[in-house]
Amino acid sequence: MTGAVADAGFGTPRVLVDCRYVRTGRHDGISRYTAGLVAELARLHPVELLVSDERQLAHLPDLPWHRVSGPTSWREPFVARQVRRLRPDVVFSPMQTMGSWGRDYGLVLTLHDLIYYRHPAPPADLPAGVRLLWRAFHLAWWPQRLLLDRADAVVTVSATTRALIAAHRLTRRPVTVVTNAADPAFAASAPPVAEAAVEHTVEQTVEHAAQRAAGRTRALVYMGSFMPYKNVATLARAMARLPGHELHLMSRVAPAERARLTALAGPGRLVFHDGADDATYRRVLASATALVTASRDEGFGIPLVEAMTLGVPVVVSDIPVFREVAGAAGAYVAPDDAEGFARAVRALDDDATWAERSAQARREAARFDWAASARVLLAELLRVAAARSGGRQPAAPR
Repeated sequence: MTGAVADAGFGTPRVLVDCRYVRTGRHDGISRYTAGLVAELARLHPVELLVSDERQLAHLPDLPWHRVSGPTSWREPFVARQVRRLRPDVVFSPMQTMGSWGRDYGLVLTLHDLIYYRHPAPPADLPAGVRLLWRAFHLAWWPQRLLLDRADAVVTVSATTRALIAAHRLTRRPVTVVTNAADPAFAASAPPVAEAAVEHTVEQTVEHAAQRAAGRTRALVYMGSFMPYKNVATLARAMARLPGHELHLMSRVAPAERARLTALAGPGRLVFHDGADDATYRRVLASATALVTASRDEGFGIPLVEAMTLGVPVVVSDIPVFREVAGAAGAYVAPDDAEGFARAVRALDDDATWAERSAQARREAARFDWAASARVLLAELLRVAAARSGGRQPAAPR
């Protein structure tokens, strides 16, 4: 099925975005990445959407759309046969697994991270057959190389992941960094000073942050799954050393994991939201002392940018990608050092320290913007379209 399709205009490359990973309920990371990019891409260039469920359209801008088979369907290896009928010049997918057999158009795929080579357990919400294929896929590097080299170009979300792709020689194709950013709702719900913070002097920014310091709660926020590599146990152990603070765990958690974390926290206070909606997450985070995560591995770290956008300091595990994302705003702790996490949080009890770190957080968050990411992505899409058309330059974006 196809929605109303506008004429892209003669000489304008026809760009399709694979939106089949957009969740019909609450966004996950890839879903949010897709929605954030496509909204800004559409401001720069005519864009059409590929969906597999019309409910996905509720999370997407009002654009021409086409329905094709789902990304976990048996038809996925051959989905290009459906897509080629739409006569695109270039297709962007936010995953690397989009089928490419028989395509006659440009294709840009995305590899977010290499986490599952080091931590092979697949997400529990995937169908059993997909989980089995997931494990098999990550037993060796060659399946990844095969997928990526069948594209014209590859996108990833951080310089850290791009370096890992190069280190493991995963593709001969060019790799472009197109970063994540916070959902626009975070910027909209930030205190008014957030919009002008980057234009202020350091002293002015800290002064504004100091005005908020006294009103913050002693809440700590963790946003993420409870997969083993997320290492939430370290945060629970840290809470036993933080009387007066409470750790808000936002995502859904299995009863057994909830009981385990509660036991590890001992006298520490854990607040399980068991799947907080976006409004609750933003409200609790906006008044928190810090966002915390002890993850051992990430491709980016969207919750860090969400917190920093709100001027909330981040206390995080000392891994390369978190240093890339949080920069001067982060307090960095070895992933298994519960006392180190507690010590870093206690340092934020001082209003002046918190205010300085809050100001740093806003300045670092300004580096991540969906509009800027969309411009980088569009340049790569137009480059691929031009190369496939024999080097003819595409029409300039409006």
